[in-house]
Amino acid sequence: QGQLVESGGGSVQAGGSLRLSCVASGRTYRANCIAWVRQTPGNEREGVARINPGGGSTTYADSVKGRFTICRDNAINAVYLQMNSLKPEDTAMYYCAPVLCGTWSLAHLGFRWGQGTQVTVST
Repeated sequence: QGQLVESGGGSVQAGGSLRLSCVASGRTYRANCIAWVRQTPGNEREGVARINPGGGSTTYADSVKGRFTICRDNAINAVYLQMNSLKPEDTAMYYCAPVLCGTWSLAHLGFRWGQGTQVTVST
């Protein structure tokens, strides 16, 4: 059974940058659209960025447009999220997941969420 493992989070000051990584293990997700989503305590996960299988089409939440960039390297089964000009409201646990292209809905009902990677932005 496949899994996506997130890393790269940390604590930064507002205006700083982080690069998150999402690496597949156990199976390949090259044929899937992949999304980065984030969650804060007590709230549901929200879609942040999404990329199609070939990497040529990306979608961003309005709150991160112009600041975040998603890309992928299918040769190594990895998806990245470059986050610049970070704001305190970006503080959250970040996860990656395969989604139905054009949506934020999971592509696989049995998908097991990874541990996520925590991003904390201070003023």
